[in-house]
Amino acid sequence: MPAFGLSHHHPRRNVRLDTLVRLRWLAVIGQTTAVLMVHFGLDFPLPIWPCLAVIALSAWLNIALRLRFHLTQRLEPDRAAWLLAFDIAELAILLFLTGGLQNPFAFLFLGPVLLSATALPPRFTILLGIFAVACATVLVFTHYPLPWDNDDPLQLPPIYMMGVWLSILLAIGFIGVYAWQITEESRQLADALAATELVLTREQHLSQLDGLAAAAAHELGTPLSTISVIAKELENAIPAEAPHGEDVRLLRSQATRCRDILAKLTELSSSGEPFDRTTVSSLIEEVVAPHRDFGVAIAVSAPHDGTPEPVGARNPAILYGLGNLVENAVDFAHERVDVAVRWDDETVEIAIGDDGPGFASDILDRIGEPYVTSRRRKPNDDDDEPTGLGLGFFIAKTLLERSGAALNFANRAPPQRGAMVKLRWKRADFEQPTSTAPT
Repeated sequence: MPAFGLSHHHPRRNVRLDTLVRLRWLAVIGQTTAVLMVHFGLDFPLPIWPCLAVIALSAWLNIALRLRFHLTQRLEPDRAAWLLAFDIAELAILLFLTGGLQNPFAFLFLGPVLLSATALPPRFTILLGIFAVACATVLVFTHYPLPWDNDDPLQLPPIYMMGVWLSILLAIGFIGVYAWQITEESRQLADALAATELVLTREQHLSQLDGLAAAAAHELGTPLSTISVIAKELENAIPAEAPHGEDVRLLRSQATRCRDILAKLTELSSSGEPFDRTTVSSLIEEVVAPHRDFGVAIAVSAPHDGTPEPVGARNPAILYGLGNLVENAVDFAHERVDVAVRWDDETVEIAIGDDGPGFASDILDRIGEPYVTSRRRKPNDDDDEPTGLGLGFFIAKTLLERSGAALNFANRAPPQRGAMVKLRWKRADFEQPTSTAPT
């Protein structure tokens, strides 16, 4: 019973121009401070004017960007990648003038790559990582001397320099991948939560239509009574054989029918079912009904021990969550789906099982996480038929947990086969109004 798929598209990744500009100003200030401190504070010789010229070029680019573009503008990934490549090149030139990889600030090659990993598509991060490693490789073999005391020059052995180069290479690879993975998981979770809120809003709007129908029954009662009275007077005033006599009788009969329909809606509203509150058995029947007649038998069982049946709010979150689970069970069952309801004075439990292939072992422990699915394309599916993104179970689990439910996903024990989803509420949580349901 793999996760139900929802149509979803990730937004394009981009970065705000203001972010890059602010970070570059920070780099400009730091680089200028470091160069001036080494040259004037430590009195180490270095080509200060070429260094300041390179830093000034970076500052000039920031000013040009500020004048040309609005800082709140979001850059396309390729343009952001070019700006980050410029930062790598500018840092490489500074390191070339100040000792190459002997300079302890060589680890700053990680900065642009790390920023790309968190904000840009993977292909741009890979390209920037390769460019940074290429610059670091060149600096192993060619660079100006490291600013140091002329009386005691620093000579680092080649094997040490290779170790520095290897450490930069590994850091770019490992930290870049790690940062991308963490950011991707956060992005997926945010997107999935947004989809959950959209689904819940839709279900709440559908639920509100029931209340609006009941309100309409009360509001329409008076004008419909007036129409019925006038239609009756017209019927009495017009002879039966008159040209419009049949039309008047039809008008009165249809007005009477409308009054009967509104009376039923009023009775439903006053009883509170199904508009306000409903029993757990009625709730299950409402969830199961749309999935019957699809070639799969759905058996619903409930206890008959005399314990009062739970009556809870008609919660859109529970309706959607249970409906999603039942739909998945029907999709992957061979012949039968079992829905078992149990309750006592403390708890309410619902178990949904099927006789299908069950949950895939490689995703069983991750069921309920966003974008986890084992739904595969069927042989008769169209090429453009979506296979599912794994948001269904995530949304269902999130909504049901907000209602106070605890969920457990498992496969049936042999010799039985199929998947089993068990839900458990405290009876007090299940019966309380929707507005105060646990979150």
